[in-house]
This record gives sequence, C-alpha cells and structure tokens, in this order.
Amino acid sequence: MTSAELLTDAFDRIQEAVHGAVEGLGGPRLAERPAEGANSIAWLVWHLTRIQDDHVAGVAGAAQVWTRDGWADRFGLPFDASDTGYGHGPDEVAAVRVDSADLLTGYHDAVHDSTVQYVAGLTDADLPRIVDRTWDPPVTLAVRLVSVVSDDLQHAGQAAYVRGLLRGV
Repeated sequence: MTSAELLTDAFDRIQEAVHGAVEGLGGPRLAERPAEGANSIAWLVWHLTRIQDDHVAGVAGAAQVWTRDGWADRFGLPFDASDTGYGHGPDEVAAVRVDSADLLTGYHDAVHDSTVQYVAGLTDADLPRIVDRTWDPPVTLAVRLVSVVSDDLQHAGQAAYVRGLLRGV
C-alpha cells in the first residue's frame, strides 16, 4: 500500500463515519444538542468538513470547495465565508442549522472527492514538504494531513455519540 492509498483509505473512513452519523436525520434532530453549550451533529459535521476543506485546499494550493462550488451560499450561515468553526461558542454552534442531512453529506462528499483526488497524486517524496512555518517545529505535509484525519475522526465520533444520545434514534 502506498502513502496515497493509505491516506485515501483514511479519508474514506471519515466519509463513512459522517454518513453514518447523519443518516435519516432531519433538520431538528441534526440541530439538537444533548446539553446546554454542547455541539450538535450539524455543527460537528459542518466543522469537520470545513477544516478538511480549508486545510487540504491550503496544502494543495487550490480554492476551497465551500466557496468555489457555492456551498457557502447553499448553507446560508451567518458567518464569514472563511469561517471553519474554530473557536465557536454556543451561539455560533446553534446557528448551524440545515433542513436535512443531504446538505451536510453533499458538502462532505464534494470535499471528500476533492481531497482524494489531491492525495491520490502524492508520493512519499511529497510528504516531508514544509507547509506551515508558523509552528515550531514547522509542519510538514504528512503531519498536516494526519492532523486533519485525526481531527475529522474525533468530530465524526462525537457526532455518532450525540446521535446515540438522542432519544428515539
């Protein structure tokens, strides 16, 4: 297995987890929060997808799917188009509302397609490339992609957990 195939498998697993967390849920259930100040499934899936879109587009030198393909307009959220949800408080979490799971999975699937297209072209020689010098030590492409995978899997797991907490789901 190549590094590109390994990364593709990891992003495929994220996609499966996202679909499993939202399958069959309508807007009210997606926005439901198990406790005051907690994250909703809608926010968790939107946020993990925004992070993947932002970070992979950044290392690929490409436009984000969010703005390039009109997803920001389709979601109609009260945030700047560059917002990824990082640092959101309870009010911003509550503002992420969708009519159905289809909007979340549609955006996630579009980002997934863009991501796997990018990682499919990577070689082992690409992975040590420095992509962010604001950290000490500087962040390599490999570290950035593994960070995205880790963050996304954690948030997808949280969304699945919230789904399990919801009554009657």
